Amino acid sequence: MRVLPAPQKGRSEQVTGRPAGAANRREKRGYKIMEADVAAAAGATLGGEFSLLSLFLSAGLVVKIVMGILIFSSVWSWAVIIDKSLLFGRLKTKSARFEDAFWSGRPLDELHRKLGDKGDHPMARVFSAGMTEWQRAKDVGRTEGLVAGTKDRIDKVMNVVVARELEGAERNLGVLATIGSAAPFVGLLGTVWGIMTAFQAIAATKDTNLAVVAPGIAEALFATALGLLAAIPAVVGYNRYSAALNSYAVRLQGFADEFSAILSRQLDERAR
Repeated sequence: MRVLPAPQKGRSEQVTGRPAGAANRREKRGYKIMEADVAAAAGATLGGEFSLLSLFLSAGLVVKIVMGILIFSSVWSWAVIIDKSLLFGRLKTKSARFEDAFWSGRPLDELHRKLGDKGDHPMARVFSAGMTEWQRAKDVGRTEGLVAGTKDRIDKVMNVVVARELEGAERNLGVLATIGSAAPFVGLLGTVWGIMTAFQAIAATKDTNLAVVAPGIAEALFATALGLLAAIPAVVGYNRYSAALNSYAVRLQGFADEFSAILSRQLDERAR
């Protein structure tokens, strides 16, 4: 009896003996090669370096102008923030020291002589202005009408000084408000222009490879980041120092009103 040989696998089956595992490995190797090619092409497009400086240097003229404006705005806002921080710190310290001397019971004439006509902070200047006007009225007649006129002049002089000092303390706060509101939109302009550049590169090369799109998109995102970097500290600084200015304005006006009441009382006593 003739024995039939065991069936052999066909050549096609032998070649594809482990079809799933081999195909997956080949596919993974293909993806890795593709990713390496894209990374190499992107690195070559950006000069082999993907840093903030390279993004700025490789950007177009319009995006560079936008980035320059935002960097300058950020530096300016930080300069204003530091200046206001030092200013309100000095005002708080000197005002507290002056109020301690004012309410210590010392004669006002003696305190005025010590400070002179010009103090070194707003509260002292309000005090000097009121005392100067009060001393001018010492030798004036003591009729009721003259006393009322003197009170009115003292109030007006101190209110003018209060307004002038608060205006000086408020200087450059508007810069923070402007930067905080405008910087995101300036950054958005750079974003839109960077995306337009990316699409133009695609149209020019007829290639949607990441190496073609990446530079324009990176410029766009960098412009957006610079806009936020300029706007966020400016908004926080404006809110903080606006509140500090309002608080100091209440304190300064309260002192002016109290001092006016003291001088008015002394004028009334002198007129009797």
